[in-house]
Order: sequence, then structure tokens, then C-alpha cells
Amino acid sequence: MIGPPSAATDVHDVGLSQPSGSRSTRQKRALAELLAACDDFRSAQDIHAQLRARGRPVGLTTVYNHLHAMAESGAVDTVRTENGETLFRDCQSGAHHHHLVCRTCGRTVEVVGPAVEQWADQVAAAEGFVDVGHTLEIVGTCGLCADRQATSTSNSENIA
Repeated sequence: MIGPPSAATDVHDVGLSQPSGSRSTRQKRALAELLAACDDFRSAQDIHAQLRARGRPVGLTTVYNHLHAMAESGAVDTVRTENGETLFRDCQSGAHHHHLVCRTCGRTVEVVGPAVEQWADQVAAAEGFVDVGHTLEIVGTCGLCADRQATSTSNSENIA
């Protein structure tokens, strides 16, 4: 993550803290284990398919429900694709952060932006808003993909 370091999350406990009266189930544990083993963002459908491929019978609705609960608790990060689909991954940091996402390969870098935090607080206060939250995703093309695209374009021009 770019920015100040923060406390690491124990991958064995990711997403397993439950609201009072709720319990950890084998589906939740399987989901948390799968997410802890993956570095990239994935759709609920992809996660569901991977769980089933590992012999973990779990319904798609259950996967969606657990992912959304884990996102609410901060155990997983979410990003929204340009077509509106929500993708999930194990939260790499317990601290508030934002994401820089490559639109070509999906590479994601966690970034901390104190200036963004100040700006959001100032804008909210100026408009009389309290108890404010925000999300910020910066989408672009990473250097590796940009280099590949430039090489591909250069090779195409040399052939023509």
C-alpha cells in the first residue's frame, strides 16, 4: 500500500467477526479462506464458481450476502467496474484507503490520500453534512500495460 503503514489483518480471521447473535459458518470460513488466498479483485460469480470448484457447496445468494456483510464490516474491499459490477477482495489494510485500478489487467494499488480526506471533510462541512463517508477509485492504465500497448502499436505499425 502506498502511504503510512497500518496494522495488518490476520488472514485467518478475515470476515469472521460477526454481529452479536450471528455465527461463523463453514460457508463464511470457506469464503474468507478463498479471499485470503487471492490478491486480485473478483466478482461474486467468480468467487462462487471457485468455491464450487474446490468442492465447497454454497449458493450464489449466500456468497453475495456474505460478501456484502464483509464489505460493510471492512473485511473486504470493493471496487466498481466501469460497467457497474462490484468486485471484491480481501482487505489488505485495516485503515481507510482508496484504490488505483488498471482498467486493462485489473492490477490494484491501495493508496492513502490525506488531501482527499481533508477535502471531503471540508466539502461536507460547508454543506452542513455530518457523519460522512466516501469512496474513491482512480482508474487508469498501469505502466506495464501501457508499455505492452505501446509495443503492440509499434509492432503493428512496423508490419504495415
